[in-house]
Amino acid sequence: MIEVKDLHKAFGTVKAVDGVSFTARDGEITGLLGPNGAGKTTTLRMLYTLMAPDRGQVRVDGIDAAVDPLAVRRRLGVLPDARGLYKRLTAGENIDYFARLHGLPEALLASRRDGLIEALGMHGIADRRAEGFSQGERVKTAIARALVHDPRNVILDEPTNGLDVMATRALRQFMARLKEEGRCVLFSSHIMQEVAALCDRIVVIAHGRVVADASPDALREATGEHNLEDAFVKIIGTDEGLAA
Repeated sequence: MIEVKDLHKAFGTVKAVDGVSFTARDGEITGLLGPNGAGKTTTLRMLYTLMAPDRGQVRVDGIDAAVDPLAVRRRLGVLPDARGLYKRLTAGENIDYFARLHGLPEALLASRRDGLIEALGMHGIADRRAEGFSQGERVKTAIARALVHDPRNVILDEPTNGLDVMATRALRQFMARLKEEGRCVLFSSHIMQEVAALCDRIVVIAHGRVVADASPDALREATGEHNLEDAFVKIIGTDEGLAA
């Protein structure tokens, strides 16, 4: 479980994150939505300890990220906005490298790597160098290396950005599988179709603040809209907080 309490982050005079609070629970997929510049990526970077908040608290499985950031990192699997593969390594070698960084023994490393290659349909690229990979192949490899240490909490920043229809479909199915395994899944997206199909709860951020935190059905009901995209536009347009 990921708990966020009163996060603040400013860059000079610009308040990027201004008191964000929410909880992403185990066995659920939580969507983080907002227009460009709303503070989503800054919030995510503070969650996975890449950036320190000016004020507020992040707790992962009850561990305070400010007190023990290394323990928090061990409990997180992160697909950041920048994928950053090592191009001279194969997909399998990229996964192995991150497994060794997490201290996995070689026997466990091999089984974890092979399991992720199977789950993500990576057999065709496992032994190919990452240089020249398509966007979908890069995303699959980045997800596999993020999950090789078997974290209970998964953060995905725009995971389907730039993917074709088949790759997007496969990734949605994989996210649903993570939920079925009881993991906490938090992801940001601009695509309302996948948010509506996947999310148990949606947190909407605008101007660095949470303006809605509810289930998709509750958001539609509260705004009087049948379409989630219309509900989102109304929430952002009125900048009124909704909770359910």
